[in-house]
Amino acid sequence: MTYPSLPPLPSAETVVKTAQTYARDLAERVIFTFLAAEAAIVTAAGPADMLHVSFWQAMGTGGLAAAATLLKGIAARAFGEKNSASAIPGV
Repeated sequence: MTYPSLPPLPSAETVVKTAQTYARDLAERVIFTFLAAEAAIVTAAGPADMLHVSFWQAMGTGGLAAAATLLKGIAARAFGEKNSASAIPGV
């Protein structure tokens, strides 16, 4: 019985480059989502009540953070790589 040949494995350089690209993209998204969530909390609850939010304020915070992240991804595509939501060149 013969088995089909497997495609060649990528080179070590390609794997490292892909891992570095992923790590940069992931770090950027985490940082921007954190900043968007902080801005959403301040906007939804006000700076004085950040630690005492209601259910609906918390829901609004999540929605605002998601909207800010969406807008950041759209802006990144407009000014950066056309097939990426990352603002980092080459990602």
